[in-house]
Amino acid sequence: MATMIKTEDLFYAYPAEEGEQQTYALQGVDLSIEQGSFVVVLGHNGSGKSTLAKTFNAVLLPAGGKVYVEGLDTTDESLLLAIRQRVGMVFQNPDNQIVANVVEEDIAFAPENLGVPSEEIRRRVDDALKAVNMSEFVRHAPHLLSGGQKQRIAIAGVIAMEPRCIVLDEATAMLDPIGRREVLTAVHRLNKEKGITVVLITHHMNEAELADRVIVMDHGRPALDDTPRKVFAQVERLRAMGLTVPDTVDLLDRLKNDGWQVPLEALTVDECADAICAVMHTN
Repeated sequence: MATMIKTEDLFYAYPAEEGEQQTYALQGVDLSIEQGSFVVVLGHNGSGKSTLAKTFNAVLLPAGGKVYVEGLDTTDESLLLAIRQRVGMVFQNPDNQIVANVVEEDIAFAPENLGVPSEEIRRRVDDALKAVNMSEFVRHAPHLLSGGQKQRIAIAGVIAMEPRCIVLDEATAMLDPIGRREVLTAVHRLNKEKGITVVLITHHMNEAELADRVIVMDHGRPALDDTPRKVFAQVERLRAMGLTVPDTVDLLDRLKNDGWQVPLEALTVDECADAICAVMHTN
């Protein structure tokens, strides 16, 4: 499978306060993200996960090493527009990305600035709203929408640029459970139906259950990188990094510590219930 994003020995350091020593938020990160994949990046505050996300479309540029987007070097200023057309960013607060007083005007904003013809903009706005299941809100005022609806409009605004990859940097952090579910449903649909690569930065463990791959950042480096089942089965290692595990895995781990022979790889609620029932029936 082709590579969407690749980092090579990536370093990044934020400017240090006067009199303080500079510390690196990213330290020699080597990653390759495949086209069409759904990748979740986890980590405690300060682990480097959001810094990593911002290097994927040149919001932040490497202090060392390289980041490539479909082979394009993010440090090449002449490629900046092409890179940001390929990788769209959705941030934590949707209010910071909504710029117009009517939903359809907001979604049309970026294509208009890219010089897209009017008829094509109309198609993109309609397609983007349909993709996030918000077509009925085309003429609504964004400020009257719920948090989850606003974030879906922000995602639609990115979709209208027709990116090949969407990076969501803590995009569900400010939402209630309903809003988080709305956003996750929308991005999973984009991934499955349109083949858009999705990189989801989050601290909600349950959001990683359906991902193709989970990367756990710790001290500026990937500490774990595997399927959700294999990552979350490493309960003690995750806890040592200050992280929790999904509720299902936590329950199974507690039962295992009490002597139950249950698999920690049973990730979903149904799998967890089946695993417990299987053990009960053998006792």
